[in-house]
Amino acid sequence: MVREEREPTPTGATGAAGATGVAGPEVAGPGVAGPGVAGPEVAGRPVGRVGLGCWRMTGADDATHGAWVGAAVDAGITLVDTADVYGLDWGGTGFGACEETLGRVLAAAPGLRDRIVLATKGGIVPGVPYDSSAAAITRACEASLRRLGVDHVDLYQIHRPDPFAHPEEVAGALVALRERGLVRAVGVSNHTVAQTRALVAHLPFALATTQPEYSLAHLDPLRDGTLDLCAETGVVPLAWSPLGGGRLVTGEGIRPGLGAAMDTVAERHGLDRAGVAVAFVCAHPTRPVALVGTRDADRLRALVDAAAVSLDRSTVYDLIEAAEGVPLP
Repeated sequence: MVREEREPTPTGATGAAGATGVAGPEVAGPGVAGPGVAGPEVAGRPVGRVGLGCWRMTGADDATHGAWVGAAVDAGITLVDTADVYGLDWGGTGFGACEETLGRVLAAAPGLRDRIVLATKGGIVPGVPYDSSAAAITRACEASLRRLGVDHVDLYQIHRPDPFAHPEEVAGALVALRERGLVRAVGVSNHTVAQTRALVAHLPFALATTQPEYSLAHLDPLRDGTLDLCAETGVVPLAWSPLGGGRLVTGEGIRPGLGAAMDTVAERHGLDRAGVAVAFVCAHPTRPVALVGTRDADRLRALVDAAAVSLDRSTVYDLIEAAEGVPLP
């Protein structure tokens, strides 16, 4: 059910810089293809180019999770993204478990809540599987706030589209949540451009974010209009699975030529393959935020550094050609 946000800490093949980090990456100014390190704003607050995905907030004690979140924030990662459904896999104890854990982490660290842009998602209902009716979204958001132990979230997202909920009804629920002060901004996840436009048509305020799968292993947003819509409207793309579920690091399930091309870029910029993957995602001019889930503090810092590396046009197009196995026209 919850496949999209799986980003295991990869082991195995890497680029020339090794497996664990980025030793002295070459950080350029704003490049031809990318905007450099500056991040966008979400809910009126600046966020970095890397966000923390909490689907793996399972299998450890609260102190360990707290240290992980603290290390991420100290590294410059301010967007913390979770969902009510997280906890059903990755060794979790059930629906809502990751939100509950994050809530305990926030309660144990006074001041941490104010340092982050807190995002969650709702609309997936085990056994249904989707319900974005006004009543269901309202219940889901209220329950998320209770589990997180907060009076509002900065960003609330519809996790997956529910074709049997009219977008006017969905918009009405989101407007009501915002008017009650329970959410600061709203977004969508895994929505097509048409589904996004249909929702936006009924919102009296701007949609803040969209969360597509985007990586060198999944380039659809480049061509299906998702990133074009972001460029048109200013919606911020939050890219889930920027490492392709770890495949871009291990080389499993990708074209052999892509791994070789990534290694070439890695050697040139002092990165590893994970760093190249994040730098590629961040190269798009809509300033995507790459959502990562590694629980290793050194890797988090390395990925933040990698997001600041500018890749020029020839490099990003070489990577795209290697990913797709065909020359660009």
